[in-house]
Amino acid sequence: MITINSISQAVEQDAEELVHLINSAYRGESSKKGWTTEADLLDGIRIDEASILELLRKPGAVLLKSVNENDELVGCVYLQKQSDQLYLGMLTVSPELQAKGIGKQLLSAATAYAIQQHSSVITMNVISIRHELIAWYERHGYQQTGKTKPFAVDPRFGRPAQDLEFIVLEKAL
Repeated sequence: MITINSISQAVEQDAEELVHLINSAYRGESSKKGWTTEADLLDGIRIDEASILELLRKPGAVLLKSVNENDELVGCVYLQKQSDQLYLGMLTVSPELQAKGIGKQLLSAATAYAIQQHSSVITMNVISIRHELIAWYERHGYQQTGKTKPFAVDPRFGRPAQDLEFIVLEKAL
């Protein structure tokens, strides 16, 4: 397990570094160093700087970032307050540092944030064929709801290699 130096709220000045981290973990050759890659499912990038800035400016939203002892960005997670629920998305850990406890620490911080925001449930969408990832979330208290959502295709952020859909996971608080 790697100890991260801090988890704090990302700011607009972090946007470029966040884009690099998120794209490196989800798409392209660099993402294949980790187990959370989507490179075989989608081509292109996962996110751009304009989208990160939009998320950072969204009312009720926060992007938590984790940095190591050298103040290097090693992970992040997006949280969006939605009534009495908190939506969790884009949990990201640097591909070289995956499976070392950083994701678990970010999930813990997300849960603490949800409780602070008086949320009763954390929800998320996961690509339905990401069985290892779904199992990981289930080991951390998330359950499948039986609900599905269509996978929205935006050519700016890659084209799927096959038909995809999301399943909805929830964790009661």
